[in-house]
Amino acid sequence: MPRVIDYRRIYGLMLQTRYLEQAIIDQHKQGKTYGPLHLCIGQEAAGVAASAVLAAEDVITTTHRGHAHYLGKGIDLKRLCCEIWGKAEGYGQGRAGHMLVVDRASGVLPGSGIVGGGLPVAVGQALAFQIKREPRVVVAFLGDGASNTGAFHESLNMAGLWRLPVVFCCESNMYGLTVHVKDHLSVQDVAVRAPAYNLPGSVVDGNRMEAVAPAVVAAVERALSGGGPTLIEAKTYRLHGFSTSDGGGYQNPDELATWRARDPITLGADYLIATGLASRAEIETMDRQAHRDVNEAVAYAQAAANPADVVLPAAVFKE
Repeated sequence: MPRVIDYRRIYGLMLQTRYLEQAIIDQHKQGKTYGPLHLCIGQEAAGVAASAVLAAEDVITTTHRGHAHYLGKGIDLKRLCCEIWGKAEGYGQGRAGHMLVVDRASGVLPGSGIVGGGLPVAVGQALAFQIKREPRVVVAFLGDGASNTGAFHESLNMAGLWRLPVVFCCESNMYGLTVHVKDHLSVQDVAVRAPAYNLPGSVVDGNRMEAVAPAVVAAVERALSGGGPTLIEAKTYRLHGFSTSDGGGYQNPDELATWRARDPITLGADYLIATGLASRAEIETMDRQAHRDVNEAVAYAQAAANPADVVLPAAVFKE
């Protein structure tokens, strides 16, 4: 039975992601967050749409820029905030940080701070699904920078060889840290690398949820039918710096202006209205609700308990 894509839900989660990251920026400026936090402002459509269309039993591997993936796959907003703010109720009891969130119940596999680090994990999990004959799929997120790593090529090679049920979703945001794609990528599109490993590759508009969602659904259905893996490149843009510690200055002002004019939040609202899925008044209500939900989650996390001190038993230190 074909999967029904709930664009209203996707858009609502995109709003949550945007407001969460704006709150993170504000809190970082006040010194109330820990370490550099990697934001996906401008990439919400790609991250949310690709994960929100999955079934509960499907799983994802994420990146260091994964808030949209988490929320799209069903991670609880309050518990996520608790982890970001280092509180005991977080998914890692406040010790994992925002890059290493894991929740088997939601289908979020362990994260990795290593660029491309989730790709071999995704392939291994997909192999397990295939061996056990479980009708489940892995969506592995990566950025354009990760497509230059050995892990990327090894993962696509094995997935293509064994026809594994995995979808590689590349959020191509035009920058590998501070380096533009024209200076770090030998090809114009990451997707053209797919045929070398005997799998299809396609390019979609990563700022339009209505482009990302059906492409991922088609790739998932192909994987479930035994057709093997797919590489989807969602062309998008990072409107914020590499992290909250990034001072910026390396993005071309005209380039920034062009992509700001294609903000996925604006495009998402336009799509819902144009298709009759929501009225302008409903969009405004959804916006207020998302803002309220994030404010409540942040306040909850700030008031939550800190992790208890960990005392290792003496035996740990014995040789």
